[in-house]
Amino acid sequence: MRMRRIRNNPLMRKMVEETSLSPKDFIYPLFLVEGEGIKKEIPSLPGVYHFSLDQLDQEIKEIEDLGISGVILFGIPNHKDAHGSQAYAEDGIIQRGVRKIKSLHPNLLVVTDVCMCEYTDHGHCGILDENGQVLNDTTTKYIAKIALSHAQAGADIVAPSDMMDFRVREIRQLLDMNGYENTPIMAYSAKFASSYYGPFREAAHSAPSFGDRKSYQMDFHNGQEALKEVALDLDEDADFIIIKPALAYLDVVKEVKENFNTILVVYNVSGEYSMLKNAIAQGLVDESIIYETMIAMKRAGAQIIISYHAKEVAKKLKEVQE
Repeated sequence: MRMRRIRNNPLMRKMVEETSLSPKDFIYPLFLVEGEGIKKEIPSLPGVYHFSLDQLDQEIKEIEDLGISGVILFGIPNHKDAHGSQAYAEDGIIQRGVRKIKSLHPNLLVVTDVCMCEYTDHGHCGILDENGQVLNDTTTKYIAKIALSHAQAGADIVAPSDMMDFRVREIRQLLDMNGYENTPIMAYSAKFASSYYGPFREAAHSAPSFGDRKSYQMDFHNGQEALKEVALDLDEDADFIIIKPALAYLDVVKEVKENFNTILVVYNVSGEYSMLKNAIAQGLVDESIIYETMIAMKRAGAQIIISYHAKEVAKKLKEVQE
């Protein structure tokens, strides 16, 4: 058999392609800030912006018109404290953002990142003891409280990213007790302690003021451990599973896909995005590398991709269809 026979022309290649992309495969991250009249590009994330709530409408309309499934929201509050109180405040930046988006665009899925690092004055993802260690079981109570406040504001999906043990169970129980049994949980189940998060930490003002997050985020040396993390979150009733980062962890994505019957999400993180954008800007690679990279994530087993590339990929796909 000559394998090249079916590669002879574009129509034939299209007919037999095994993996494809659609705008509905994507969720687009948005960074919300306090204030008015703010649409400010983030230096380390070219083409990505901080938005005040009054500047959201046009952005959300574009996302919806492109056919992208939804957005995931990250908030940067003006006030930070040891308990991250603005994370669960009724008038917090995310809670107001959810209400605004759902009032203007009720058919767009709104996912909320549930964590504390943007809201604590120390930058860690939970409550600290006197020695600066994150208290797991105390933190999960706060994480659940944050998730409930997001659901009450109208979030379609809550996405805990803190990597505390048992936080999915704590969230599920609190949501169910308060009548939100139909609100799904999109768990960051295998979130690795990665240097790929650098640009995000600038964008979200969330770098830890001391130490690192290696005691709660996963060790990137380990792949099988990720399977255990996924299994535990599914046992606690997670509805979606996120692997983060994506590109350097496609082996983990493939193993999770082969071992679990679940909805698998990858987060194509800030460092992955910025490296490609900078390489394209310098003429080192063609912009088609973005599409190729997204296909690699789908081919590995991802059904949904959270990506800062979402809008540009959706525009390219729309051009091809037209």
